[in-house]
Amino acid sequence: MKFLHTNDADFRDKFSQLVRRSDMDMSGVMPTVMKVIEDIKKDGDDALFAQIAKFDKFTPTSTQDLLISTKQMQEAYDALDNTLRESLKLAYERIKAYHEQSVPKTWSMRDEHDVLLGAKYTPVDRAGLYIPGGKAAYPSSLLMNAVPAIVAGVKGIVVCTPAIGGNVNSLLLAAMHLCGIKTAFKIGGASAIAAMAYGTKSVPKVDVITGPGNIYVATAKKLVYGEVNIDMIAGPSEIGIIADDSANARHIAIDLLSQAEHDELASSFLITPVEAFANEVSKHVASELKSLKREAIAAESIRNKAAIIVAKDMQECVELMNELAVEHLEIATNDALSYMNDIRHAGAIFFGHFTPEAMGDYLAGPNHTLPTGGSARFYSPLGVENFMKKSSIISIGRKGIKELGKACMNLADAEGLGAHERSVKVRLEDF
Repeated sequence: MKFLHTNDADFRDKFSQLVRRSDMDMSGVMPTVMKVIEDIKKDGDDALFAQIAKFDKFTPTSTQDLLISTKQMQEAYDALDNTLRESLKLAYERIKAYHEQSVPKTWSMRDEHDVLLGAKYTPVDRAGLYIPGGKAAYPSSLLMNAVPAIVAGVKGIVVCTPAIGGNVNSLLLAAMHLCGIKTAFKIGGASAIAAMAYGTKSVPKVDVITGPGNIYVATAKKLVYGEVNIDMIAGPSEIGIIADDSANARHIAIDLLSQAEHDELASSFLITPVEAFANEVSKHVASELKSLKREAIAAESIRNKAAIIVAKDMQECVELMNELAVEHLEIATNDALSYMNDIRHAGAIFFGHFTPEAMGDYLAGPNHTLPTGGSARFYSPLGVENFMKKSSIISIGRKGIKELGKACMNLADAEGLGAHERSVKVRLEDF
C-alpha cells in the first residue's frame, strides 16, 4: 500500500499517477471488440451464437437457448430465504422512492412577446441493461439499473448478463422477478452491447444502454455510442476517504477493503491530516485482509492500487480529494456535513461515521452506478434522466413573430442562409 506525505519532494509526481488511474488502454482490446460488433451487425444471431460459444462457454442453437424465462425468475424469487427476500424488497422500495423524487417534469412558460417556450420529457421506448457476472454476480446492479428505467416509464426493458456455462445466479434471477423484467438474455461482454445496440433476430434493438462491465464492455459502449445513448464509460470501482482521528481506524480500513475486494484494479484512497491515524489504519488493513473470502483479489488491489496520503490539514485533504474525483467518497469526521459545499467532484458522498459506502451499494436509495476514474468531474450517477430525453417546445404567435422576426432575419442573412431569412419574411408580409 502506497504511503505518501504531501510535504515529500516527489509527492506531486506520485499523486499525479493516482489522478491518472483512469487511463484505460482500450487499444489492446479494440480490434477484438470491433470485430465482435461488426460481425453482429453483419451476421446477427449467427455471429452472436458463435461468440457466446467462444466467450461464455455454452452453445446456443436458438433464441430459446438465450432467453431467461420469467418462470425461472419467479422460481428463484419464491425459493429465497424470507430474510433475504425482505432485504431485496426493502432495497427495491428505497431505490424506487429515491428515484421518484428526481423525475424531470415537463414545463412551459410565456415570455414578454407571448411566445410559448418549454421542455417536454419523454421516456425512451426501450432500454438495454447490462448486468455483469464475471468475478461475482450483482443483483444490486440489476435493481440500480432497472428501477430508474421503470420510474422513468420505459415500456421495453431488455436485460443481458453473462451466463458462464449457461447458468445465471439465482439471486439475480430473483431480482429480475422483483423488477418485473420480461425480456432477459444470457449474453455477456461486448456481444451483449453490440446485440442491444444494433438488434438481431433474437435481441431487440434498444435506445439506451446502461450498466457497468469490464474493459471489453466499456470499449463496446464507447464504440456504439451514437447508434444508441449510453450512461457512461465506467472503469474499476474506487473509494476515497477523508478522515481524522475521530474516526474508528478499523472501520476505515474495512471500508478501504470493501472496494479492493471488487477487483484487482479497484482503487482505495485514504487522505488524513493525522499520521498516527494513518499508520493505525494501515495496520488494520493488513490484519483484516487475511479474513476476506476474496483475499487474493483484495490483496493485489491494495498492493498496487491503494494509497494513504498524510496531508497538512483538512482543507488540503479536501483539495486533493477533489482532484481525485472519486466514485465513492466517505467523509468520516465529527463535522462531516460541514464539508458539503467544499466537495466539488465525487460520484456519491457518504457523510459521517456510520455511513459506510456499502449502504449506498445496496439500499440507501441513490444509485450505485457511478462515474469512475475521475470522470465525476463531468458525469453524474445513473438516474431517471438517463432513460428519458427532452424535446424543446416553441410556439410563436402573431405578436411574437412581429416583434422578434426582424432580428431573426438579420442573423439568418449574416449566415448567408436565404431560405431561413425568407421563411420569416413571408410571415411578416401578412401584417
